Amino acid sequence: MSDTLGQYQRGETTIPTTQAAWHVYGAGMENVGREGKPVEIPVNRPGPEQLLARVDAAGICFSDIKIIKQGGDHPRLYGRDLANDPIVPGHEVALTIVEVGEQLAGQYHVGDRFVVQADIYVNGKNLAFGYMLPGAFEQYVVLGEEALRGDDGAYLIPMQDETGYAEAALAEPWACVVCAYRTDFRRTLKEGGVTWIVGGADRTGYTLGALSEGPAPARVVLTEVALELAAEITAAAEKWGATMVATPPLAELNVTTVQAQESPEGFDDIIVLGPQPPELIEALAAALGRESVLSLMTDQPLARPVEIDLGRVHYDYTRYYGHATPDLAAAYRETRAPNFTPGGTAWIMGGAGPMGQMHTQIAAQASEGPGTIVVSDLDDDRLELVRERLEPVAQARGRRMILLNPKALGQEAFEARLREIAPEGFDDIHVLVPVPALIASAVPFAGKNGLVEIFAGIPRGSVAATDLSPVALHGVRFQGTSGSAIEDLRTTLHMTEAGEIDTNASVAGIGGIEAVHEGLETVLAMGLPGKIVIYPQINGLPLTPLTELAEKMPAIAALLGPGGIWTRKAEKALLERYL
Repeated sequence: MSDTLGQYQRGETTIPTTQAAWHVYGAGMENVGREGKPVEIPVNRPGPEQLLARVDAAGICFSDIKIIKQGGDHPRLYGRDLANDPIVPGHEVALTIVEVGEQLAGQYHVGDRFVVQADIYVNGKNLAFGYMLPGAFEQYVVLGEEALRGDDGAYLIPMQDETGYAEAALAEPWACVVCAYRTDFRRTLKEGGVTWIVGGADRTGYTLGALSEGPAPARVVLTEVALELAAEITAAAEKWGATMVATPPLAELNVTTVQAQESPEGFDDIIVLGPQPPELIEALAAALGRESVLSLMTDQPLARPVEIDLGRVHYDYTRYYGHATPDLAAAYRETRAPNFTPGGTAWIMGGAGPMGQMHTQIAAQASEGPGTIVVSDLDDDRLELVRERLEPVAQARGRRMILLNPKALGQEAFEARLREIAPEGFDDIHVLVPVPALIASAVPFAGKNGLVEIFAGIPRGSVAATDLSPVALHGVRFQGTSGSAIEDLRTTLHMTEAGEIDTNASVAGIGGIEAVHEGLETVLAMGLPGKIVIYPQINGLPLTPLTELAEKMPAIAALLGPGGIWTRKAEKALLERYL
């Protein structure tokens, strides 16, 4: 390793007076930079309680594309006037501290290396890095009190000296994937919440079961609940200290009115007894609050699929539980953990795209992963990349990987093949295709006690007719995850540094600071089967797919891993060549 690279890694570099930065001045690619090039701005020096960080690597995320599409209308920008107050996007980042404000001396040091938890909250407001706060598509960034003393304390997570810059930066998108397997959901009524139980004159025989033991909601709303169950609920409410409210009977029920009166922000738990009309279930689903549960308690199929907002399943964590017995606690008690069923069958819909490959890699690598992994995608080239990179990993664990292209097979043959692979249904289905009808179509393929998880970034208001009968009849759980918390990022970085996951396997292309514009266009066009990583300290390196390294940089290509995977050695060689 050259002394230049050693000094660079220690943060012992001369700080310039100006830097290249990619400002976003409004919606559209034409408003990224000036005439497709970065702008030159001053490198601001840190104040007494600030840090100056060098940006070492930055991943390009499809969330960055959402900013460019929406401009100041993006919800995280709160109507910001980008024409006069532009932002610097980029939230997948590895940083090195190069200057420490005098009040922080001893707490931080030159050469300290960090990744950033992008969702930075200050007084409950999201001031995310790369959104309201300047992000990673520049060469240096000042970190102030928001990042250092926010609601969760410091949003900087230290990384080991030997960890690569790219693999550290990609811990952020990987954390969202890891979160999908860590975020376990409650198995009780929400403590202090509002519960609504909807019955009917003939809905007899139901019991609270273990739900009576708590945790206790603050309010219980009843609609036409049979006397025996009502008496049990009344006794529990007295023990809980909960308020009880009765609504008009079903024939006169107006769900919107009840919500406005009893829980304007939405109900935390809605328990539906019996096979109620789909129209009622649709109205009740719309009355759910954030992080809520709708539980279907019936041993009979619903009359038809139910129109529900799948975007809310993803972004608001609305969950669908159910059980075919009269024990209301069973739907909660038997909610399974989100990790893969050991030795089971898993289907990853859209599993060859940039984020889908991460799910596929976890399925292939997990110490207790599925025995059969089905990866479906419409792109044969991406499927072939999965075959080259991840099928050997799965086989080394004794797992079978099956790659399917629904378009090439035809829908009827594709569905027949899925039934052949998993005749009793899949144990785990993870959906990364942001198409409402396709998401809904996955539910009937879930087996007993199966899990259907929406990972695709599908917007709120994306309604689709969804067959919820398996939720009650077969114990299928229908849920979603979005983003990650700071603990997810810590866990992911630890897994990376411990060798449990290889985030570098997601890299499909690299570039220097000037390549950001082309990189964003490529992500928008889905032109590469993986992540693009920018090295902002490198000038003069255009966007370069890893598949072209052998031709353009053979010495660096020789340091790639099996299947052409980016490595720490390749990164060091790249930096030594360009710094």
